[in-house]
Amino acid sequence: MNPPLRALAVLTAGALSLAACAPGSSAPPSPAATPLSSVRTDAPSLGNVTLTVWDQEVRGGQAAQMKQLNDAFQAKYPNIKLNRVSRSFDDLNTTLRLALSGNEPPDVVEANNGRSSMGAFVKAGQLRPLDAYAEAYGWKKRYPQSVLRYASYSPDGKVFGEGNLYGLPQVGEVVGVYYNKAKLTKLGLQPPKTWAEFEAALAKAKTAGEVPMQLGNLDKWPAIHVFGTVQSRGVPKDQIGTLAFGRKGASWNTPENTKAAEEIVGWVDKGYFNKGFNGQGYDPAWQAFGKGQGVFMIAGTWLLADLQKSLGKDLGFMLPPGATADAPPVATGGTGLPFAITAKSPHPDAAAAYIDFITNADAMKVLTTTGNLPVADTAQQSVPAGPQQDVFTAFGTVTAKDGLVPYLDYATPTFADTLGAALQDLLAKKQSPQEFLATLEKDYKTFAESNG
Repeated sequence: MNPPLRALAVLTAGALSLAACAPGSSAPPSPAATPLSSVRTDAPSLGNVTLTVWDQEVRGGQAAQMKQLNDAFQAKYPNIKLNRVSRSFDDLNTTLRLALSGNEPPDVVEANNGRSSMGAFVKAGQLRPLDAYAEAYGWKKRYPQSVLRYASYSPDGKVFGEGNLYGLPQVGEVVGVYYNKAKLTKLGLQPPKTWAEFEAALAKAKTAGEVPMQLGNLDKWPAIHVFGTVQSRGVPKDQIGTLAFGRKGASWNTPENTKAAEEIVGWVDKGYFNKGFNGQGYDPAWQAFGKGQGVFMIAGTWLLADLQKSLGKDLGFMLPPGATADAPPVATGGTGLPFAITAKSPHPDAAAAYIDFITNADAMKVLTTTGNLPVADTAQQSVPAGPQQDVFTAFGTVTAKDGLVPYLDYATPTFADTLGAALQDLLAKKQSPQEFLATLEKDYKTFAESNG
């Protein structure tokens, strides 16, 4: 969850915005799944087509990759003209709902994959199921299920994480452990390979007078990433998925979740976090880490560019270690905004050809060279040794081994507020672990039972 985007931001300043008129049809096709027999993948045979594409790829590396891929697509398929409308994430969120409800929506859109956006659009029949195209183009071989589920819903929009596929993302993100290599060396430590080694390193850092772990939780959501990391060391990933996607069949009131809550409170008691962390903002926290204040920091890959700029070769990144050095990797993570096809688009075959082009193996190379983290083929990319390679290796490993677990605030429409506030109270010792979990259980159960 990269606020405010929930999309990776290995970015620099810059913007690109091209206005265009949107084609459409006053007689929308049914949003029912397209039969495989009617799918056409030979783009040159589709005749002269104009596709209107709405995206939020407006910042440096994002804008660069999109312009490069769009130019290459139109060079390869001169019969398909692209009218690109590029908006900021906030602007896109504001205007997309209205555009999709009209008679002439764009053909391809980037839709936030959360319940309030993509889920609502699916429920309203405004997005086209892409399963036939996924089969025709081999998307389910290109992308692991741990990634595809972030753009999957039941046709009624109620079930998130399974059902039909409604979009494909370009970029990925994962929450891991940043570390200061110079400080580890000074402490006589290597990057920890097990969770026990990680906790031992925190203790040694504290004893040496260092800040073991940097955290800024004034915004409430940052602790969600820390708790999710601790939780996934002991709670089975299928249970985390059930909870995070707001489905029936799991509970927050379990011994494993209790242990996770107790463990993170124990870190507070042992002084592993910086002083005043609950009153410190997210940006000041990672900026302090970048200035050398802290040995570790649990955060997402979207901070790579900024931290690498400040720490350089002293920056390291790793997946959260498991109980043993060879334990299967499990980490919280997600994807950038998926590209979807609107139900009213008169050119779904051309739209699918476009989505395939901007997410294929060559596109992943373009994303890499423009400073982004590709969501597929990540481990196969060639990047310089150092922090960027650490991030690419981590994401490629966790996705290839199906170890990505969803953000906990996906659970219900109100869970981000519920969990964020409850974690602040837990870490401030205003709630016991049992009271904390009871708060989460109430929100989760209320939604899961009413959404069935």
